[in-house]
Amino acid sequence: MSTSAVSPTSPPPLAVWLLAIRPKTLLAAVAPVLVGCAVAWAERGFHVATAVAAFAVATLLQIGANLANDVADFRRGADTGDRLGPVRVTQGGLLAPGQVAVATAIVLAVAAIPGLYLVWRGGAVLAGLGLLAIVAAVAYTAGPKPFGYLGLGELVVFLFFGPVAVIGTVYVMTGTVAPIAVVASIAMGCLVTAILVVNNLRDIDTDRVAGKRTLAVRIGKTATRWEYAILLAVAYVAPLMMWLTGLAEVWPLLAWATAALAVILTRQVWKTEGRALNPVLAGTARLCLWFAVALSAGIVL
Repeated sequence: MSTSAVSPTSPPPLAVWLLAIRPKTLLAAVAPVLVGCAVAWAERGFHVATAVAAFAVATLLQIGANLANDVADFRRGADTGDRLGPVRVTQGGLLAPGQVAVATAIVLAVAAIPGLYLVWRGGAVLAGLGLLAIVAAVAYTAGPKPFGYLGLGELVVFLFFGPVAVIGTVYVMTGTVAPIAVVASIAMGCLVTAILVVNNLRDIDTDRVAGKRTLAVRIGKTATRWEYAILLAVAYVAPLMMWLTGLAEVWPLLAWATAALAVILTRQVWKTEGRALNPVLAGTARLCLWFAVALSAGIVL
């Protein structure tokens, strides 16, 4: 079937585009911004309009990255009929590659609108971060040397969903970089990176065949499982460090209320592989959000 063909049994257009933007992944985009807003509140610099713009930019950039990933992986042959994850719209023939590419450009252009407001608030620093974020959204799987194919995916995700998202949100509201924002950014960077680790662990065999040299492909399944466990462990150390170093009262330890879920997910990572990791992937995204909510509550108390 041609990738531009749509069968009579294809889902309605809205459902197709929802499938393309992958709504569940947006949890990873909003969670770090939520934590950044909490830090800004604690630092008495929270600004409603800036928060709305930050959430909008983060969400739109994630959608743009998802769309770019969909079409780029298809064109590189990484997405095939053997795919273990949810259906990709380009590979599944639900949308033509050109349609998805145009949608990617439109979404990233729309992201620039609230982005310009953040630049106005934050100056040259935010302008530079914004440009890097747009480049990263596309270059993760597109371009001559995409990060995701070079084993650099975890590093890029950690930086942009951790320090850039959390510290950037705080900076654009307060004009400063609070030490507690740095610690919080490490926790959120680790949790969002853990989502990618599960994804790459699930796809390790198909990625190897497709020539997609993710970090998981390079280090193997056992080391990748350890990577997941370590990332989660570091995330839970962060609230403790906030308290022990005097950056906050004991309340950030509210994030530990989610530890039971983290333990369950870690055990599942060690016991399952392939398609059976899909629920773990979704569970890690939920963990990321609930941890962010609990940590944010602890920071503002």
